[in-house]
Amino acid sequence: MPLAAEDWSAIRLTLELATTTTILLLLLGTPLAWWLARSRSLLGQAVGALVTLPLVLPPTVLGFYLLLAMGSQGPLGRLTLWLGWGLLPFTFAGLVITSVLYSLPFAVQPLVQAFRAIGPRPLEVAATLRASPWDAFFSVVLPLAKPGFITATVMSFAHTVGEFGVVLMIGGNIPDRTRVISVQIYDRVEALEYAQAHWLAGGMLVFSFVVLFGLHLVAARRPAP
Repeated sequence: MPLAAEDWSAIRLTLELATTTTILLLLLGTPLAWWLARSRSLLGQAVGALVTLPLVLPPTVLGFYLLLAMGSQGPLGRLTLWLGWGLLPFTFAGLVITSVLYSLPFAVQPLVQAFRAIGPRPLEVAATLRASPWDAFFSVVLPLAKPGFITATVMSFAHTVGEFGVVLMIGGNIPDRTRVISVQIYDRVEALEYAQAHWLAGGMLVFSFVVLFGLHLVAARRPAP
């Protein structure tokens, strides 16, 4: 395969970023989705709108404000400097935080839909059997919401792999540190190296098709409501 070392480095970094982001999204998104699925308050509606904001917001807008927040004069930047961690822009940690925020709706929305589809009846039955709320959640809710978790995992991973604008704003274009596949393709095109760009872009195209085909298979196997 005619891929150079910098191409493989971008692929490795992208997979590392997508895996880390997906794990964090599942850990953070599950309790958030559970609360959103059960909340009918105005606060719940406001938080739900905030979570879905990246779906309609241009990536450069989100990247711009995150860049300001993580800068030396921003609240997050001042916090990381005070903790002795340095500034987050143009680092892998900054990319992870940005990816978690940008891909949050792709993890939370499938989980919210899965939790709402379960309904209150299974939890009421578990309560009559003297199951604690934690037992009911882990023994009843999580198995029933398995399709939602599969969709959330696949969509979070795939969306992180395909990020461009927001990762370029926060991560820049530093080889082996922040240069991901989408940025590497951009570099290849700018250098008129279309053959190398084709290998990377074609790989992304096949990957995206496989992801969507897999999600269609999962959806087709779900029992009819």
